[in-house]
Amino acid sequence: MAPLTNPTQGKSCTNPRPMSSGAILIVDDDNDVRAALSELLQEEGYSVEAAPNGREALARLRTGSIHPAVILLDLMMPGMDGWDFRSEQMRDPRIASVPVVVVSASGFSYESIRTQFRPAAYVEKPIEKDVLLGAIRAVVRSSPRSGPPGQLDATDRAGDPQDD
Repeated sequence: MAPLTNPTQGKSCTNPRPMSSGAILIVDDDNDVRAALSELLQEEGYSVEAAPNGREALARLRTGSIHPAVILLDLMMPGMDGWDFRSEQMRDPRIASVPVVVVSASGFSYESIRTQFRPAAYVEKPIEKDVLLGAIRAVVRSSPRSGPPGQLDATDRAGDPQDD
């Protein structure tokens, strides 16, 4: 798959209606990536949680200490990688419905990721700000109005002119 391109690169992309509930869980072993994504998303009005690997993310999800609306998931991590995390997540009915955006420079084909992960979206590293924010907004817009804990309701859909 060719790298994603961004025709508006360098331009500010702000979230006109920040989320009022739900968090974005960043699961990435790279401290710098977690910090940069956290800063970007917080500047856009999102609440952010982070975990350095799949094992910690699963533990926090299963104990109910976090209820994310979206999970940003890297594939290549030590300990429990993104592949194992997603497999475990899909087997657990309490957290299976939390949408996942794969954010990775894994080198795997988009088709492989799509069929094995069934992600809500896929964003390649290096991450382009507008591509990532667009993917998150698309996931937020497609989330049901009333769903499991962590799902965003219609009032939280940034940029969505339609009400359900």
